[in-house]
Amino acid sequence: MLTPPDKPLLKLLQKAHYAVEIKHSRFVVHAAYVASLADTLKFFEQVKDDSATHNCWAYRLGQSYRFADDGEPASTAGKPILAAIDGQGFDRIMVIVTRYYGGTKLGVGGLIRAYGGSTSRCLQQAQSETIIPSRRGIIRAPFSYTGAIHQTLAELGVSRLQENHDADGLVISIQIATVDWPTLAEQLKNNSRGTASLRPLA
Repeated sequence: MLTPPDKPLLKLLQKAHYAVEIKHSRFVVHAAYVASLADTLKFFEQVKDDSATHNCWAYRLGQSYRFADDGEPASTAGKPILAAIDGQGFDRIMVIVTRYYGGTKLGVGGLIRAYGGSTSRCLQQAQSETIIPSRRGIIRAPFSYTGAIHQTLAELGVSRLQENHDADGLVISIQIATVDWPTLAEQLKNNSRGTASLRPLA
């Protein structure tokens, strides 16, 4: 379930809520933007209902993710919640689905549909914005190609974070959309006769 790093993702702009009753069981969904593991723990403590039958959850923080079934049969709650998060394209998010059991068993398939479906519907109606993944790098080039380098960066909409020089020439720290990295590397090479270099910034 790893999300490709260059894929545009969605960011939740505000907390979202959704509730539905399925065969007498009530499912209440809470979703929130989280930036760290500490945020996930804090959100869970705020939302969980100790009087409920189950408080199932999942979160995604970039390439890190976890989920929990909280007493439901294995892989029938937390995993479908995470699948819905990834299916809707969200990152840096936690979803908690609280179930109040109504006396009718849903079965494995019914539980998967209930947890995954309610999460999807919650996220579909939530306010969000698109995140364009980016990466930082260092460009080095001889002074004689300063104009060509600046023009290349402007044409591709590259953000210049810092510009300096050393004994070998120009040194520019940049930030660019991950998907545009190969194009930048190729254009720098072509516009500097192979003398400019682009390296990732750790």
